[in-house]
Amino acid sequence: MPQVVATCISEKKGERKTQVEAVTLRENHGIVGDAHAGEWHRQISLLATESIEKMRKLGLDVDCGDFAENITTSGIELVSLPIGTRLQVGETLLEVTQIGKECHTRCAIYHQAGDCVMPKEGIFAKVITGGVIRPQDEVRVISSASA
Repeated sequence: MPQVVATCISEKKGERKTQVEAVTLRENHGIVGDAHAGEWHRQISLLATESIEKMRKLGLDVDCGDFAENITTSGIELVSLPIGTRLQVGETLLEVTQIGKECHTRCAIYHQAGDCVMPKEGIFAKVITGGVIRPQDEVRVISSASA
């Protein structure tokens, strides 16, 4: 079953996020208290533990939140979800708005490993229905843009 592994926030942009017990999402805003929240298309970022594991295999000591993702998942291939896909994550409803991102400045992870997974394998979403997300919440594809 695809699920949430970790929920993470940060007060400032451009820094690793800290794992927290739960996050509260507000419709068309993002995570309450997170630096990336606001009325734009990248309100929430998601990255799979499988992607983090790739970086560990390169010898990096990295964990959930180290790639500045809000929600770390397992058991779902996030990068293969088309833009427009809707995901039910815990009590919330998210819509995928972007796959990957352009990395204008090389982050600390890139300099350590010569690569970073977030620009290629991270996804971004906007909040359609707010609520609380906690580790172990189920992640379900509700509708696919290609369906």
